[in-house]
Amino acid sequence: MLLTETLHTLAAELEELLPSNGSSELAAQFSSLKIIDRCRCEDDFCPSFYTQPKPKGSYGPNLHTIALDSCAGMLMLDVVNGKMMFVEVLNNAANRKWLFGGAAVRRNR
Repeated sequence: MLLTETLHTLAAELEELLPSNGSSELAAQFSSLKIIDRCRCEDDFCPSFYTQPKPKGSYGPNLHTIALDSCAGMLMLDVVNGKMMFVEVLNNAANRKWLFGGAAVRRNR
C-alpha cells in the first residue's frame, strides 16, 4: 500500500513538515513510500507503521529520529542512512481508524 494513496492527510502533512524541518530529501521519498506493516504493540493510541521491513533487533548506530510538529497527536520518523524506516504516529484517532478499523480494535501479534 502506498502511503500517498492510503493515508492522504498524513502523507500531505509529512510532505509539508519535512522540508520546513530541514528534511527535504525525506519528503522526496513519499511518491514511492509503502506501508509494509503496522506496529504490533498493544497500545490503543498507536497507529504507527513500518515503511521498510522491521529489523530483527535495533536499527543500529545510524538511527536518527525526527520529531515533527504534527497538527494532531505526535509524529516521529525513524530514519536510517537517509531512508525512512518507521513512522510513529501517536494519539491520532483518524489514522488509527483507517489502519486498524476503529479505536477499540485489539491487534493480534
